[in-house]
Order: sequence, then structure tokens, then C-alpha cells
Amino acid sequence: MLNTVFTNDIRQTLDQFRRSVDHLFNDVYSQPAERQQQEWTFSPMLETAWDDHTLRLRAILPGVRQGDVNVSLQGNQLVVEGERKAPEGFGKNGFTHLGYGKFSTTVALPGGLDAEKVRCELHDGVLDIAIPVAESMRPRQIPIQTTGDQKAIGA
Repeated sequence: MLNTVFTNDIRQTLDQFRRSVDHLFNDVYSQPAERQQQEWTFSPMLETAWDDHTLRLRAILPGVRQGDVNVSLQGNQLVVEGERKAPEGFGKNGFTHLGYGKFSTTVALPGGLDAEKVRCELHDGVLDIAIPVAESMRPRQIPIQTTGDQKAIGA
């Protein structure tokens, strides 16, 4: 599970960097008419954490409302997609480090999760997703039996 989560974090960071560079070169080398027709997408930043009971994911989505984001499960893939709309009055002459437009990210989930009990909560620009670990995959203590007939072994 650890390798899957870290690999996805690295992949998403590199994907976001690639898209940023592509966007930069498209702005510099494309014709003005082409720039208006392009629709740029980005991947939101993700954080992950887990314990014996829950896998937690956190997507950073400043300025996104509940109706503008969708979370779905497709097999063992968790898909977060939506759209961050530019603020009113934010014109052509503005500059920002935030990405506006459609966004999408996909996370490959490890086995052993209870996909029927996924919980999502959007608050203060943060989407928290909690997926419980299936009961059969949780660590459990196994009692050790002893017999009344114990003998010491000499060394």
C-alpha cells in the first residue's frame, strides 16, 4: 500500500509539472486565436495518510464549491474531477499561480479497502476522503495457547 500511494504522489507531481510546462510553451508559441480555444486541465495537489483503520486522502481545492467537484470509484481507481472557476472580474490582464478550469486526478487504491463506506467532506477548500480498511485486512492479535505440561529445555 505504501509504494502505491508514494508512486501516485510522485506521478501526480510530475504530471502537474509537465502540464505547467506545456501550458507555458502553448502560451508563448501559439497564435492568439488558438489560445482562446484551448481548455487547460490540471491535477489538484493530494496528501495521503493511513493507519490500521482508514486510508485518508486530501485534495487541496481552493475556491471550489461542492457542486463543482465529483468523486467516483471505478474499479480500484478513485477519481476526483471538477472545475475551478475564475473569480468574477478576473480579466485577461491578470496573473495567477492558481490553475483555473477543469481538473482531474486518479489514484490507484490498494486492495483490502471497504469501498462501500467511502466518506467525502469539502471544507475550507480542502476535500477530505476517508476509506476504511476492510475488517479482514486489519491487524489483529492472535492469542498463544499453552499446555499445562511445560518442560524447560536445558542449554
